[in-house]
Amino acid sequence: MKKPEEPGGFSLASVGSETRIAPSTPKSTPPHSVGVSGDGAWDFTRAISPRSTVRVAAVDAYGEALNTYTGVRRLAHAEPSAPWAVYLAGPDRMFRLLCFDLDAKTAGAAASAARDADVLAGLLIDVGLSPVVCASGLTGGRHVWAALAEGVDADTMSKLAHLAQHLCPSLDLSPLTNAITGCVRPPGAPHRAGGHSTVLAGELRDLTEPTGTVAQIRALTERLVRLVDDAEPAHTIDPRKPLPLDDHSRLFLPGPRRELAAASAAALREDAASGDASAVLWRVLIGAAAARWRHADVAALVATAPGLEHVRTERDRGNRRPRGRVAAARTLRRQWDKAVKFVATSDRQIGDDPTFDRRAGAIAAHVRELQARADAAAGRWTHGGGPADRRILDVLCILALQALSGAVEADTRRLGLLAGVGRETARTALQRLADDGWIACARAADGPHGAHWTIDPRAVIPNASSEVGHKRTRAPQGPGPQDHSPAIETGAAERTALLATLAARTAAAAHDLFTLGRPALGHHAGNTYARTSSDPQALDDLARAVGDTRARTALTLDRLTSAGVLVRTRDGWRRAAADRCRAAAVRAGIDGRLAERAARYSVERELWAWWRAEDAWMRAPRRSSSKRRPARGQLALVAIVDSPDAGTHAYGPHPRRPDGRLDWREARRIVQDERGGVAHRPRPRRIDAAPADAAAETPWVDPGYCAHGMTVGVRCRYCGGPAVKEGPHLAHQRVA
Repeated sequence: MKKPEEPGGFSLASVGSETRIAPSTPKSTPPHSVGVSGDGAWDFTRAISPRSTVRVAAVDAYGEALNTYTGVRRLAHAEPSAPWAVYLAGPDRMFRLLCFDLDAKTAGAAASAARDADVLAGLLIDVGLSPVVCASGLTGGRHVWAALAEGVDADTMSKLAHLAQHLCPSLDLSPLTNAITGCVRPPGAPHRAGGHSTVLAGELRDLTEPTGTVAQIRALTERLVRLVDDAEPAHTIDPRKPLPLDDHSRLFLPGPRRELAAASAAALREDAASGDASAVLWRVLIGAAAARWRHADVAALVATAPGLEHVRTERDRGNRRPRGRVAAARTLRRQWDKAVKFVATSDRQIGDDPTFDRRAGAIAAHVRELQARADAAAGRWTHGGGPADRRILDVLCILALQALSGAVEADTRRLGLLAGVGRETARTALQRLADDGWIACARAADGPHGAHWTIDPRAVIPNASSEVGHKRTRAPQGPGPQDHSPAIETGAAERTALLATLAARTAAAAHDLFTLGRPALGHHAGNTYARTSSDPQALDDLARAVGDTRARTALTLDRLTSAGVLVRTRDGWRRAAADRCRAAAVRAGIDGRLAERAARYSVERELWAWWRAEDAWMRAPRRSSSKRRPARGQLALVAIVDSPDAGTHAYGPHPRRPDGRLDWREARRIVQDERGGVAHRPRPRRIDAAPADAAAETPWVDPGYCAHGMTVGVRCRYCGGPAVKEGPHLAHQRVA
């Protein structure tokens, strides 16, 4: 019996576990293979397209298809000879198709695209959507499709895309962040490099008969929010101070035990066996560590809690098999210690501030828009002081995200150290950015306070009390489920994702190897290196990312390759498996440049603080004579609180030359050689407690004090003589 014909005149055939596209043919004709170019693929495009037109790839003078879809073809016409792409949103700019386009432009990136496709497909299944996974072509890229019965606004889809990219770096944001021109080649469409979009998993009927709802997209976004906020770090965590150990020699955070947070409690009850069990376990453990649980508290729930499935079993070729008792205990110990260190060293936002997410979303949206404008003007950052300007702009964005404010106080030394440039370079970069309108000086430097710089010169970021921050703005649409649904709280997660991206880029560029002055490679080479990854990238892609010409980009990449920090493969340039920047800096003899600069700036800050104290004493109306000021190692008069000496005795008199002028050279010598890099006098050393028998043998005798509080052996600068005892004193025990 012939299978019923689907809309558009094509049929869906299933061969084995794969779903295939085939045109309607007699029963004696074998079904076409997946991805063939023919009436089946074109008819399928007609069935799923939310518009009456598709975009067609441009063709060069030799007839080769390009990766730019500038042509337009109506679906009522014949199939185009070049590859085509279907729009994801309809004419009303509401998304009817969801497609995650995972790029694999090189052979080395194919594995990453496949992994990301598995992650996204699993997330879609978790929220009730039916994904269709396709191989983009012969290059190894992946398309993860889902059809929507209800339109989703562009703002929600853009947030979803940015959160997904934080977890899946191979995701191309363009299709999901542009409701007007965003498009992807549908299943069966040809690829410009050969082959077709081939279905790997899923049923094509799920695309022609959409069932996806706005509620499912919201659930997917909320799930991504939790994953971004509580993503397991890939790097080794090193706490700044030792953590205590419990009775079982496991790390813990001191404090009274509390109930688990809502997200961690939900993860503990979640059926982890059907999804990413490792991610569920991580959410449970960081919540337990933050709630001051102990390792034994979690271990007692391993046998019964569904969210601890990753401890009990492990994945084996798509299935889960039980771990042994020793292996399960080892897994829990390792993950628990990692979670405790993560909570102790990270700045996770776990408060109950109801305005935090809104404020974080506002600043994150502005930073993303600013970064997009900077990327579009890529040529601005490649010549002259442009590379340093881009670093300073990125650092200001990081500080703004951390402070949840468009205006931040940032002195040139701080900015220079964070960006890996000198303070004078940072000063001129700030001036150039302000002249070009990227930033503005909100408040000039005043005394000990540095200047305030804002990344919002036009004041478009809504504040906490602004109506813009409370209202939900989206494209107009008819009545539907979205009209009465509350806004999805994604601000904190978007802020986390942006901070991770900008911090990683800045940390990679701010290295001794990428400072100015030979044999260092310079700021532009550092910015180029910061945009590389462990996956090979082609020359054209890197040139486009840094905004430079192919010739200059190739020269920069050759220098980085010669230094040993990049590896050139047939697919492009990638970073070495292990970070070799330090080794390259050692070979060049420039290792420690930034550390020396930081130490020098620290001494300069101390000298400035000493001068501020001296200036405050000189301007005081009731200051004492310079000959009667407390010198280094002496105590000021405690009784006279209003004396200007009370605020400056910690620094002591500033060194002066015989003519009375300040002696900066001597002050620097004192700070560096005598005071250990600080301008104020070190505090007296603490006297450790001695054993009781030692205290009995050498009783401590209370010294005498003069009327001005000076002890015996110190000449009083008020009465002119040494202090004497006024009467007998009793012996006291030695105390700490």
